[in-house]
Amino acid sequence: MGRNTRKRRSPLATKVVAGAAALAVGGGGLVWANFYASAHESDSSHHRTRSAGAQVATIQCPDVGQELRNVPRGARPGVDKELARLDEQITEAYARLASTRQAQSGDSAYVQNAILGPLKSKRTAALDRIGINIRRGGGDAPGGLDRFAECRGMGADQPGNGNGDNGDGNGQDDQNDNGGQDQDNGQGQDGGQDGGGQDDGQNQGDNGNGAAGPFADDFVDINDVQPNSRDLENGLAANGDGGSTGSFTAVCGVNENNLFNSDNLIVAPGVDNGAHHTHDYVGNQNNNAFSSDDDLAGADTSCQNQGDKSTYYWPVLRLQDGTQEFDANDLGGGAEGNVGKILKATEAEIKFVGNQQSDVVAMPKFLRIITGDAKAFTNGVANANSSFSCTGFEDRQVTDKYVLCPEGSQVVRTSNFQSCWDGQNIDSANHRDHVAFVQQDGSCANGFQAIPQLQVRLVYDVPAPTVENGQVQNPYAVDGFPEQLHKPITDHNDFINVMDENLMNEVVDCINGGEDCQ
Repeated sequence: MGRNTRKRRSPLATKVVAGAAALAVGGGGLVWANFYASAHESDSSHHRTRSAGAQVATIQCPDVGQELRNVPRGARPGVDKELARLDEQITEAYARLASTRQAQSGDSAYVQNAILGPLKSKRTAALDRIGINIRRGGGDAPGGLDRFAECRGMGADQPGNGNGDNGDGNGQDDQNDNGGQDQDNGQGQDGGQDGGGQDDGQNQGDNGNGAAGPFADDFVDINDVQPNSRDLENGLAANGDGGSTGSFTAVCGVNENNLFNSDNLIVAPGVDNGAHHTHDYVGNQNNNAFSSDDDLAGADTSCQNQGDKSTYYWPVLRLQDGTQEFDANDLGGGAEGNVGKILKATEAEIKFVGNQQSDVVAMPKFLRIITGDAKAFTNGVANANSSFSCTGFEDRQVTDKYVLCPEGSQVVRTSNFQSCWDGQNIDSANHRDHVAFVQQDGSCANGFQAIPQLQVRLVYDVPAPTVENGQVQNPYAVDGFPEQLHKPITDHNDFINVMDENLMNEVVDCINGGEDCQ
């Protein structure tokens, strides 16, 4: 598959690949080994028992970007670059974690001394620079930034809560206080490690495709999902007398132009590979880390209505079948554990709808919105939002599992965006505070105005994975930060409004007038 984006190879590419050199190449991709084992799995070669809850599969670090609120506008470019540097540091540390299992097995303090300790030092320096940037910009740097420096080891089977533990509520990382390692010294894998990361077939971390996750437990049969078990009503159009019940559909294709890159213009402007995973793009055709608002406004668009130069983008979905994609050796792709065939959506329905309680107002040009959380596995689920379902079963939605659809049914990804705006800002320091979801009654909180709610529905023709005896073969998964282990809860979606004024007014008029337009 081709791509319509610049070719990238940065010095970090060499560092990451070198850091993972001990990993085997198998199934067509770099093996980002995970070491998830079933509870009390017996290792016959060493006559010992391992506990799933104590495996160190990944690294959990506080998400500093979510903690920043008052960053002067002039300081944001420097702060964003330091936040991207923190992400890069975690990526490098995870590569080292995944490639040093043999060393870990012989030294119970290896993870702490060789990986987590140096990572803390690097993070402390980056956090200091964030404070300097804020002060130089005329702001007051939050006190105690260094409390976000420390990271911990984490298992593959339970999401964190963003506070350094594994989400079980006891405030501990449950890794026996030895740098995140258990009595198996954190190796979590038997002698089959040297055979391309595969053991005797008992290790659930091996999908047979050279990727770190997803695991069998990350999948659920759609028939086992209860109808209406997830509330998807927030912000949807309603028939109440005061509501705005119309809609506007933007027809922008399914990325026929093969525009892919691993940048993120919202979170990491000016930073190459700021997302650490590959995105699909529809709409604006000049979306990369270095695109200015003027660049976006002057770009071509894949949308039928040429007045819509908005950028709609999301992490690609891949079939982990050993396919060597164009980015198999690139950052954001195979060099960071995102391997396999990129699956293009068969449908990409982009729709704007109204508010249950009131009319909507126009979005400001260049408004930026992120829904979902690319780091939800380690951050906790507070901002998780996107969901999976199957055609014919869309009253059943699940956020923390990939779905297994019956024959003839297709996989559906759904993202419903925040639809309340603070009336002033097109972005915020943490990229969330300027927008919000509606309250329980469908209204916006005081100080926020209702704007058209963006809903993105993506449909994929995905070969059904095979799940047998706790193993999953040829799974599909969203691209993600390598330390997030391809968990479905990390799915997310991004939007920058670049509609011209006339089109935005038409969108608002259609929605408030109860019409369905495109």
